[in-house]
Amino acid sequence: MLLSLHVKNLALIEEEEVTFTDGLNILTGETGAGKSIIIGSVNLALGAKADKAIIRTGADYALIEMTFQADNEGQIEKLREMDLPVEEDGTILIKRKILPGRSACSVCGEAVTLRQLREIAELMIDIYGQRENQKLLRREAQLQTVDEYAGEEAAALKESAAQHFRKWKALREEWEQDDLDDSARKREADLLSYELKEIEEAAIREGEDEELENRYRLLENFRKISEAAGQAGYRTGGGDGSAEEALDRASRELSSVCGIDPDLDALADQLAEVCDLLSDFNRSLNEYIRDLTFDPAEFEEIQDRLNLINHLKDKYGRNISDIERARAEREERLAFLEDYENGRRKLQKEIAAEYKTLIGLCEQLSGVRKRAADRFAAKLREALLDLNFPQVEFESRIESGEEHLSAGGFDKLAFYISMNPGESPRPLDQIASGGELSRIMLGMKTVFAGKDEIHTFIFDEIDTGISGKTAWKVAEKMGRLASDHQIICITHLPQIASMQDSHYSIAKESVDGRTMTHIRKLTETESDCEVARLLGADRITDAALENAREMKRMAMSGKGGER
Repeated sequence: MLLSLHVKNLALIEEEEVTFTDGLNILTGETGAGKSIIIGSVNLALGAKADKAIIRTGADYALIEMTFQADNEGQIEKLREMDLPVEEDGTILIKRKILPGRSACSVCGEAVTLRQLREIAELMIDIYGQRENQKLLRREAQLQTVDEYAGEEAAALKESAAQHFRKWKALREEWEQDDLDDSARKREADLLSYELKEIEEAAIREGEDEELENRYRLLENFRKISEAAGQAGYRTGGGDGSAEEALDRASRELSSVCGIDPDLDALADQLAEVCDLLSDFNRSLNEYIRDLTFDPAEFEEIQDRLNLINHLKDKYGRNISDIERARAEREERLAFLEDYENGRRKLQKEIAAEYKTLIGLCEQLSGVRKRAADRFAAKLREALLDLNFPQVEFESRIESGEEHLSAGGFDKLAFYISMNPGESPRPLDQIASGGELSRIMLGMKTVFAGKDEIHTFIFDEIDTGISGKTAWKVAEKMGRLASDHQIICITHLPQIASMQDSHYSIAKESVDGRTMTHIRKLTETESDCEVARLLGADRITDAALENAREMKRMAMSGKGGER
């Protein structure tokens, strides 16, 4: 459930915060008041593409915060799987700060990517608008709708079918690529033999390049290292005036007065330890200098070896592991070419076996879809009858066959509908008007309501093209849906507005030459005035108010309540 929305410096909004309730939350306002900005801010908070132009003029950034209350344990569990902390009371804070050129997103205080934000949004809220209505006209969206209704069984089969389709397609591509004549096979085999010989003769060990590079750096800097080590040895332990000689003299001075003051004795002990450490250092340094040698032949040999290794890296990969992998791949490919006919027969069998498995999965998926499509069509017919389709026929027609084979199975689906007696059902995309699509979309949402884990729906003016008795039917359906869901609905229809549990007004005003959009929750009296305005009252008279109140009483009666 969406508890609150906080927006700052977004387009016409300077700073607004609104708290929502459960049930039906209605948002109304004059055309151009900024209703689209409110829904736009929700979309932005949930990962929609942002442009710096949406930042309010004069501001450095825009900020959107949404606070949700988790509706079920499944939502909390999925967030925890993403390593996101959730408050003990199930509160989830989503925040997005939009700056020129970038944005910063967080969930429950943890930074997330836009992709993660979109995944989280799908858990928390469904948003429906006129664009979603148009999506419904696309055949692929209709098939996806039935798949969603079919649930986990269809999802598992689709995933498995997609995996086998990709594997079958890759085998087919391999078959096409390996369709070689004798001369082509010989040319490729000769090249592979040459490359294998080149790699094997090099006999590179894992880690050899690092060892050689370390030794090469030492030899390359031999003179600098030798001079630096010699100078260090001279200054620390080279005789008169050295650090070792000076420390030894200081230690003898302190030793001559030991036993008089315990504090001084402790300092003398520390100095003696320093003398011992310096003596050990000088011995180790002298040994290092004695072992430091430069062999021009070794230096040249290392150079040649590194050049060979780097040549193989340029040709076969970035590191020695890549070179070894290239060797194994060429060895396997050469073996295939040397036994070409048997390899082709084996590949052909693999293709046939993979295709058989794929078709079997497609047949299972098709069966699941057809059963789900029949159930979905029956449920949607019932919902559409409640939405003032006096007589309606609705069908989900599925055409199956290998000619339609894809990663999603081998089904083509289309919704067919008849809204008038005596007319045969025709494809939805050929006959449905905007208002009819709005009702069909609402009907679908009521069909899915019992299956969805999502509690919060936003309807953005999906009532376009609806009026009169149909508007009442839509309002009643929305009111019933809101009995066990949170609905946030932007509307121009008084019938739907009168069905509200909470009513909010979106208005625009100019202050000091700047235009600002505001949103606030209306009192009961203010809500009556807004419904009267939606009814077309030019002036809010007592008669207009009484008309609005009567409409709200009718709405309450339709919801099963009393005013």
